Amino acid sequence: MILQSASGLKHFPKRIVSLVPSQTELLHYLGLEQETVGITKFCVHPEEWFTTKTKIGGTKAIKKDIIQHLQPDLIIANKEENVREQVEELAKDYPVWVTDVNDLDDALQMINDIGKLTGKANEAGHLGLSITKEFNELKKLSTANYQLSTAYLIWRNPYMTIGGDTFINSMLAQCGFQNVFASNLRYPEVTVTQLQTTNHKLLLLSSEPYPFKQKHIDELQSQLPGCKIILVDGEMFSWYGSRLLLAPQYFKTLIHSILGSN
Repeated sequence: MILQSASGLKHFPKRIVSLVPSQTELLHYLGLEQETVGITKFCVHPEEWFTTKTKIGGTKAIKKDIIQHLQPDLIIANKEENVREQVEELAKDYPVWVTDVNDLDDALQMINDIGKLTGKANEAGHLGLSITKEFNELKKLSTANYQLSTAYLIWRNPYMTIGGDTFINSMLAQCGFQNVFASNLRYPEVTVTQLQTTNHKLLLLSSEPYPFKQKHIDELQSQLPGCKIILVDGEMFSWYGSRLLLAPQYFKTLIHSILGSN
């Protein structure tokens, strides 16, 4: 069954399978070492879980036979990162909690919900307060000192960017960066010509899902001579679990580096 509320389980789960990398990291932060029995091959944090926990396939290529062997009493999925049909198939046999995270408020609610589901409400509550405090400090810098027209690329061949309804867009806004493709939805393809016509001043090349490198900056810089191009840590912009505790400091350092180079 797909759970409709965070109080939908009769008992706190003892065997959890996570289908979402950033939420796997959250489960670790909440201290659910023994309870978490299965993760995806993309759940690279924490490293000790990546090397020891049972892999149930990829986020979009779930191996149901492995999950069946694990016999979970809770599966944690995400609307965007997992395939709906696969999640619905799992829900016929196991309780499934599906998150839908598009901005910081959604992320804080997700953290709170997973805390309630797993018996870690206090830990989740403290985490949420700490994240809120860090982002409030970031806001003082981003709103008072910096606003910059920005494009953010997540893929190459073809180039793909992020629309205004994505979590990454929300993180850009938290930094005070204005997404020039915010009028688009989800993850549209974009050409170099389109990038040239937006007249943006900053182009961020993400480390994931496509691993942009310095050579890609060199390729684009000649075509976008008036634009500053920077490689950024995609996890900081797109992981919406406990990594949000680290993201504001990363964003502050990024903003200061841009300010200092202008």
